[in-house]
Amino acid sequence: MVIGVLKEQSSESRVSLVPEVVSALVKMNVAVWVEHNAGETAFFNNQSYIDAGALIKDGQEIRANADVVLSLQAANIGEVKPGAVVMGIFQPLFVPGLMQKWAEKGYTVFSMDTIPRTTRAQSMDVLSSQANIAGYKAVLLAATQYCRYFPMFMTAAGSIPPAKVLILGAGVAGLQAIATARRLGAVVEVFDTRPAVKEEVMSLGAKFVEVEGAADASKAGGYAVEQSEDFQRKQREKIHEHAKKSDIIISTAQIPGKKAPILITKAMIEDMRAGSLIVDLASVTGGNTDLTENDKTIMHNGVTIIGNSALAATAPADASKLYSKNLLNFSKLIINKEGGINLNFEDDIVKGTCIAHDGKIVNERVNSLVAVAN
Repeated sequence: MVIGVLKEQSSESRVSLVPEVVSALVKMNVAVWVEHNAGETAFFNNQSYIDAGALIKDGQEIRANADVVLSLQAANIGEVKPGAVVMGIFQPLFVPGLMQKWAEKGYTVFSMDTIPRTTRAQSMDVLSSQANIAGYKAVLLAATQYCRYFPMFMTAAGSIPPAKVLILGAGVAGLQAIATARRLGAVVEVFDTRPAVKEEVMSLGAKFVEVEGAADASKAGGYAVEQSEDFQRKQREKIHEHAKKSDIIISTAQIPGKKAPILITKAMIEDMRAGSLIVDLASVTGGNTDLTENDKTIMHNGVTIIGNSALAATAPADASKLYSKNLLNFSKLIINKEGGINLNFEDDIVKGTCIAHDGKIVNERVNSLVAVAN
């Protein structure tokens, strides 16, 4: 069996496999083909892949002959051979039409962002591995863009108070943001609709902001869930109260397959003091503010709003390494001892990650979206 690694488009600096993982796959009796310079932007050169046992090929040959094709972005897949397995972070709930086209072409599609968020699947959870980096980078980005210090300073010229950071969402990205902001000396407050995360938040040295009456999110796989109108009103009031006293806001709230919830209104932004800053990690799904624009930095009433949901790619070497390890661990579920493909759909992880197989959509949520579109 041949696994092919495609070079990503210019907007993506990560690569699907790093040389270390290529070596592990070769030991599993798998041939690995890597597109010329696929790892260059993640600082892995062609020779490092050759040393790991891979062959360097052009993209056209990989698409035409590889049994498994790897690319982080859906737009990069192109035309592969019928029956091929394609794997990446495809966000299928937002592109059901594309998933349907791939199904009709006979591709077996595994979207790594749909892996069940269970204990057994933790080592394969690409959303968590990449969100960890994003949360860390969000705080560093805020620190470099913010017009004041993060830590408290007492100098002969006067005292500087510590920055007040409000983090919206205490998932993987939010928790890493808390830890990073605290290390930089900021005072941190955290809002989340899930009371269960309070203990984790407080253990990192942050204050947990509570709003009563939240819908149960225990079965949402670490994501936010839609809330009642009454709760949303209370939520807006509480966030407004804390936002206007904050210097930095890091927002991370997303709902799978839906537009990100608006947590920060234009009125809240206009109540923040000049020089304050918002980093919105949910910008790719609309953002958590009224004014967020994806991949753009704007200023409104003296407040800087950074829309960036691709911060993991700003640490491409480590992001690629972690993603590769996720892929390796998942691959062990679908590769047999002889190095061939063995798709066991009795396995809940394999089944939960598969979007299309045998000419049809097999994911219920994606299938329902296709039916609505048709």
